[in-house]
Formats: sequence, structure tokens, C-alpha cells
Amino acid sequence: MKKTLTVMSADQTVALGQKLAAFLQPKDLILLDGDLGAGKTTFTKGLGRGLGIKRPIKSPTFTIIREYQSGRIPLYHMDVYRLEQGGGDELGLDEYFNGDGVNVVEWSKFVAEELPSNYLRIVFKRDDSKGDNVRTIIFEPRGGRFEKLTNELLGDQNE
Repeated sequence: MKKTLTVMSADQTVALGQKLAAFLQPKDLILLDGDLGAGKTTFTKGLGRGLGIKRPIKSPTFTIIREYQSGRIPLYHMDVYRLEQGGGDELGLDEYFNGDGVNVVEWSKFVAEELPSNYLRIVFKRDDSKGDNVRTIIFEPRGGRFEKLTNELLGDQNE
């Protein structure tokens, strides 16, 4: 079941990511979708902070995958926007998805065929009419683990 919430600032987006990090374990897959500037990397900064990663989290747009090994568990941050024309099968995504860390994939539609069946998809929507940093964030869990995790994280917020 989808759950929706609204954040009013980038700090709230970071805090939400930080809160989610406490629930994550190796092999978890988090898909982040939304327009450019919607908050995907800001959210990932919070995940990194929550996992205990001290290094700054940067967008992996040009490198495609950034690895952060210094936290409670590794974080693999992927921005597959540049794979719009295909090529996801050559990245070895299975090795990441079945590895020792948390996987965060921005622009997941470009590697949809490579994705396992269980994941947490989070969609970020800008609402500039309400302010520069207002975002509607929609959690779409697939699989029992992510449904439970979403319920624990967000409680009774439903769409």
C-alpha cells in the first residue's frame, strides 16, 4: 500500500532518509524516482548520514555508481539516468543487489528489467506553488519486508 507525506524543507528530506537508514540491511534496494532537483540525492545524503558515512554524498550522475564503504553497512548509490538508451545489463547490478550493502537507484525506470521483485520505490514530487523546498514523497513498497518497513517508518500515513 502506498504511503504519502509532505516535507517542507531539504532538512526534512535529509532527516527522513536518516530515519529510514536505521531500518536498512544488506541487499535492500531503494528506488528513488522524480524530476531533476526533486530531492533524490538530498534524501540519499540522509541515508548516508543515518548509516554513519562521514564522506559527503554526491550525485553519481557522471560516474553512474558511487560506493561508500565506511558506514554501518556499505551504500551503493546509483544514478542510471545516463543509461536512458540501455546498457544497465553491463553494470553488473546483480552483484550489487546480492551483495553486502544497501542499494539506492535513482531513475530506476532505465534499469527496470534488471531489478529484483522486492524493493522500496520512493517518488519525489516538487510542489513549487507551495515553496521552493516543498516535496510530496510517495512510498511504494514491493514485498513484505518493505511493506513492514514502510509501516514502521511512516505509521498511519496512507494514500
